[in-house]
Amino acid sequence: MLKWKIQSLVMAAGIGALLTVAPAKAEDASATAAYKDIQATLGSVPDMFRTLPDVAVAGAWAEIKGVQLNPKTALDGKTKELMGLAVAAQIPCQYCIYFHTQAAKLNGATDEEIKEAVAMAAIVRHWSTMLNGSQVDLATFKQQADEVFAAVKAKSQ
Repeated sequence: MLKWKIQSLVMAAGIGALLTVAPAKAEDASATAAYKDIQATLGSVPDMFRTLPDVAVAGAWAEIKGVQLNPKTALDGKTKELMGLAVAAQIPCQYCIYFHTQAAKLNGATDEEIKEAVAMAAIVRHWSTMLNGSQVDLATFKQQADEVFAAVKAKSQ
């Protein structure tokens, strides 16, 4: 009985090792393909991609290419980069702030639009702090917000 349990454990460990090794090689190939596509798209492979484990490179690149760099999404590039800057300012992430500021400018954002995006981030952060810290009742807040939206909509008609 003990011999059977040991054999079963050895066999399970062997199968587990095979399963973990095989996908890693497949992911390495996808990382290589992703690096080639990054090079072709951006002209180089920034070190930020090399900070990822090989198994994550293809997925991370697909996400960036599918949303951030995709001109066929609901948001234009300038809007996406201004949003990225606003979030980066809140995190805060000096790398992201630099990147999204430059990318926003590349996508046509003016200095005034960049300032406004950061100001909006600050306003949201301020009121989030006030509402959460004061423990304002969410249901009441939603009701009052809906009343304000209804009044503004009625005025505009």
